[in-house]
Amino acid sequence: MRLAMIGLGKMGYSMTLRLVQGGHEVVVVDRNLDVARDLAGQGAIFAEGLADAITKLQAPRVAWVMVPSQVTDAVINELGDRLSKGDVVIDGGNSNWHDSKARAEKLAAKGIQWCDAGTSGGIWGLKNGYCLMVGGAPEPVKLCEPIFTTLAPPNGYAHVGAAGAGHYVKMVHNGIEYGLMQAYAEGFEIMKTSPYGLDLHNIASIWGEGSVVRSWLLELLKDALAKDKDLKTIKGWVEDSGEGRWTVQASLDQNVPAPIITLSLQTRFRSRQDESYGAKILAALRNEFGGHAVKKS
Repeated sequence: MRLAMIGLGKMGYSMTLRLVQGGHEVVVVDRNLDVARDLAGQGAIFAEGLADAITKLQAPRVAWVMVPSQVTDAVINELGDRLSKGDVVIDGGNSNWHDSKARAEKLAAKGIQWCDAGTSGGIWGLKNGYCLMVGGAPEPVKLCEPIFTTLAPPNGYAHVGAAGAGHYVKMVHNGIEYGLMQAYAEGFEIMKTSPYGLDLHNIASIWGEGSVVRSWLLELLKDALAKDKDLKTIKGWVEDSGEGRWTVQASLDQNVPAPIITLSLQTRFRSRQDESYGAKILAALRNEFGGHAVKKS
């Protein structure tokens, strides 16, 4: 089927290629026209902008939005002004599920249908497929299902609920991801400081074969350690996309204890400090009562 892909960053670019390879006609839109032209050279359909892209679609028109969160509202508002009754907007970015519900309601007032597609797969999605958690009414989801099944690996797509549900499930997915990553980080740091001079790449490799802690994240860690066993080229500064924060907020709103996810988020904040003032407070207190502080040279 034909759709517009609006936003051709790492994810939007690779998703476009997977769709084209799957036989879909994809009209590509990006502020960087060179990226759009590059994809047009690989089978996509070039558009000079959003207005031009919409003229290249047929009713019911489908527009997939894959832009940074700070411009998502502006793009969806413009689509709301340009699309017609029965058309579909899909938001595949990392949007807050509350925002997705509100956007769906706003578009519904104009007769425009909505899907929110929680999308996981990163830069490997082109090869392996994207796990898709889709929210929305049954009609637009069914209409767009050929797109979802092409992007996803076998059994990697599901309609999880009404508008907002896709981004809600993706939010919790990312919160769990934070906790898993933190557990690996702590375990490998303990082994790094052991008295045995352990080969961490080798350990990551054997854990990937039959171990109960094997995962794709562990495979990625193995690959990273193969390139740089001491991770000397990596700065220990960890960003968060926002979904970890939203997961913690949901746990508070719903009275669900989530200490692991909460602490993993807090640890990311600590990673952004060159030298933690909180750690200095701890050191100063230990020095005051026991003379334990290490002074700077």
